Amino acid sequence: YRSITPKARLIPLDAPFLSYLRSDGIILPPEPNDNEYFSTDTDSGIFSSASSPIDSPSDTDSESSYTDPSLYWPEIHTKIKSTIEELGGNVVPKLNWSAPKDATWINATNNMECRSPNDVYLLLKSSDFITHDLEQAFAGCPAAPPPPSQPPNNNDIPDSDQQPEKYADDGGRKDNNYEEIPYHLILRKTIPALATSLEFRCFVRARALLCLCQRDTNHYDFLADSVGPLRVQIQRFFDEHLKRTFEDADFVFDVYVPPPHRRVWLIDINPWAPRTDPLLFSWLEILRMRGPGLPELGGDDDVGGDDEDGDPGVRGSSNGSDKEEEEEVFTPEFRLVGRNDPEAYSFNTPQYGAHKMPKDVVDASGDGEAGLREFMGRWREIVREQEQQEEEER
Repeated sequence: YRSITPKARLIPLDAPFLSYLRSDGIILPPEPNDNEYFSTDTDSGIFSSASSPIDSPSDTDSESSYTDPSLYWPEIHTKIKSTIEELGGNVVPKLNWSAPKDATWINATNNMECRSPNDVYLLLKSSDFITHDLEQAFAGCPAAPPPPSQPPNNNDIPDSDQQPEKYADDGGRKDNNYEEIPYHLILRKTIPALATSLEFRCFVRARALLCLCQRDTNHYDFLADSVGPLRVQIQRFFDEHLKRTFEDADFVFDVYVPPPHRRVWLIDINPWAPRTDPLLFSWLEILRMRGPGLPELGGDDDVGGDDEDGDPGVRGSSNGSDKEEEEEVFTPEFRLVGRNDPEAYSFNTPQYGAHKMPKDVVDASGDGEAGLREFMGRWREIVREQEQQEEEER
């Protein structure tokens, strides 16, 4: 899909860099404007080390001594820097499956645009989505079948009342080694003057475009007059580029249709799974939609039974000509945020709002008022101890 996606570059990641992403805390490599040995933001716990050899003086155990982390992966650091320059000095990062959309709050631009390697590192290490890719990439996936070389075991044959598939409960496939996954860092050239109002999420079921909606949950007056042309362009784009080429029959893809709405850019492809945000729809609603040539799921019409004449399994069916006519007139539902919808006035919870707070606070809130009160008490004790230590040092 190179011709229909924004320009991007893939950088293979090695074990030292993945260990850096998995490590606690945020220590950034030095930048040319670092004047001190290291600069630190004590409130956030983010450190930027100055250039120094790994074998630093004997004061390495001191809190004021920080090693440049990029010395362990210099080739990747250099490649990221050169790639940013190659792509015009402004890129958007992504790992194999996820982008750090939940960490934009920590970026100075409040978005995913990165102008330096440190911007990339800061987003990746601050994102729960990236951590999920590194630690729980296969959560909810079926367990891998046994190797074909192993003879079948009678004890492994499930009973009729057992589930045919087992899903890993430990956040991924139990027999999978995450260190063997070929992780890549994708740096995509930033689309200049990108209008989020023209980004759309599209849902595909059985290789048919079922429905689509805005990605930006704000109201835009001009979109109501552009629904027809936009739907035609996106449908044509899907038929020409994705309908018969993508491996899965059910998936979700995101597109961007810049003015004058004559070209469609493929931004991302997401799994047909609850982890993908349905935005203006609900997954139950999507599953119950009737697509071309498909029965509506979850309703009474798709339950087998006898019709009025006593013939089994005929309810809700039609002859071949009726099906062809239905497929020809099928139009995907295009849903926009209305002027009076709650989303238009930001009555809903801010997107990724839970990711902007420390994990300890989120965990404490799960225990209700008592949990928050206990957390506040522990926090005050920690602050009091720090103040006493500072007074003693003086």
